[in-house]
Amino acid sequence: MTSEKLQQARDFEQQYMHYANKERPVFHVTGAIGWVNDPNGFSVYKNEYHLFFQYHPYKTVWGPMHWGHVKTKDFIKWEYLPCAIAPDTDADPDGCFSGSAVEMPDGRQLLMYTGVYHIRRVDGIIDEIQHQCIAIGNGVDYEKYEGNPVLDASDLPQGASNLDFRDPKIWYDAEEKCYYAVVGNRPADGSGSVLLYRSEDAYKWQFITILDACYNEYGKMWECPDFFNLDGKSAILVSPQEMTPLGLEFHAGYGVIALVGDYDKKNHKFDRQHVQSIDYGIDFYAPQTLETPDGRRIMIAWMQNWTTTNCQVQGIRIFGSMTLPRELNIREDGRLIQNPVRELANYHGRKVFYENLVISRECNLNGVKGRVLDMTVHVCPSGDTVYNCFKLNLAKDGEHCTVIRYKPDSSTVRIDRTRCGGRFDIVHVRDFLVTPKNGEIKLRVIMDRFSVELFVNDGEQAATFRLYAPETADSISFESDGQVVLDVEKYELNI
Repeated sequence: MTSEKLQQARDFEQQYMHYANKERPVFHVTGAIGWVNDPNGFSVYKNEYHLFFQYHPYKTVWGPMHWGHVKTKDFIKWEYLPCAIAPDTDADPDGCFSGSAVEMPDGRQLLMYTGVYHIRRVDGIIDEIQHQCIAIGNGVDYEKYEGNPVLDASDLPQGASNLDFRDPKIWYDAEEKCYYAVVGNRPADGSGSVLLYRSEDAYKWQFITILDACYNEYGKMWECPDFFNLDGKSAILVSPQEMTPLGLEFHAGYGVIALVGDYDKKNHKFDRQHVQSIDYGIDFYAPQTLETPDGRRIMIAWMQNWTTTNCQVQGIRIFGSMTLPRELNIREDGRLIQNPVRELANYHGRKVFYENLVISRECNLNGVKGRVLDMTVHVCPSGDTVYNCFKLNLAKDGEHCTVIRYKPDSSTVRIDRTRCGGRFDIVHVRDFLVTPKNGEIKLRVIMDRFSVELFVNDGEQAATFRLYAPETADSISFESDGQVVLDVEKYELNI
């Protein structure tokens, strides 16, 4: 039965969502109306891909969390479905926080999420109690379990906190015929950990182990954990709060990292061997993955960051969007790599191609412009002398320009959106290291109106950031200090 609060949200989005259509990107997910943050419930259900997300339909700021809902057959074209759940029970009166989804053996879809309620302590401070809840449905409508929560403070290991106990990622183990879930938590040392639980029926859960913990090395609370096997390795994805910078690998604030290693399933032991940032850009948080029927591991994330959520253009009707879904792989050296889903190629339109083009200053190329495109630029030195730097200038006009710069002597890429149209004092520049290749580099750029997703050297690094320049700023130029040889392959996207 649909509650009054859920029906109100559904009616609101149906009445007002069309007002935001002019603001939407072409192929990235936004909310129907209002605010979105973390992706939730990214999963396969009845041969379609479903995505839920943290959602406040009534304003473009964070508020009482609902779950918005879309689905797709190919990760590119998305269909809006009615708001899935709202904070409308005693287990979640103050919000339905992040979680996940899985298809059950009986054909129903199971949602697992963090329910929240507030209590006031004797000293007047308000605590936010977090516990895990479930809802079961048919891909559109969901009934919350009357026995919620299914995990609460009584299910926590010693020293763990129910004030930071959130974001369950659930999966079904067909071999064992049971469910597993990882949940983020803040233990007694004040940092982050990932807790592993097991259930035969998704209603009654057993704590298994602390899968991995931060020990104050990589930020504080670990939000939005994910856990999967890929290419003979196992990976935990987490979003740490309050990171401290470390070289050019980890930046300050909210980060996203991958912990890669080996997993002994019988004894539930994770042996961490490699740690890296997942995205080196400015707007990327809380990724979640699914496994496709053909065995690919696909990741999507919130294309925003918490430090810029108050920096909004006046009069907007939607705020926040998701990244383009990305295919993941793990190399033999443990590095997680990512590239845009292959389905994007199905929407390639007019192609412009330049090969072995020698440049030594700034130039424009006929047919290479736009704000909705898929472009790969391959840069090589010309002759024995390595150039000083190469710049790819995007979203450019007389006032605006966003720069991707590569310096081969330091093997660093810089993204610089200082002149991208933003008028707020926020992060605009970020540098990161790439593998030295004697001045050779491959840059793949995906643009969708007001965003850039950069993939370096076939996905060794990715960097995501939003733009604020008007769409009339659509010029693209190539600039080199020293002589380089370029291959440029650019596609319009017909979506």
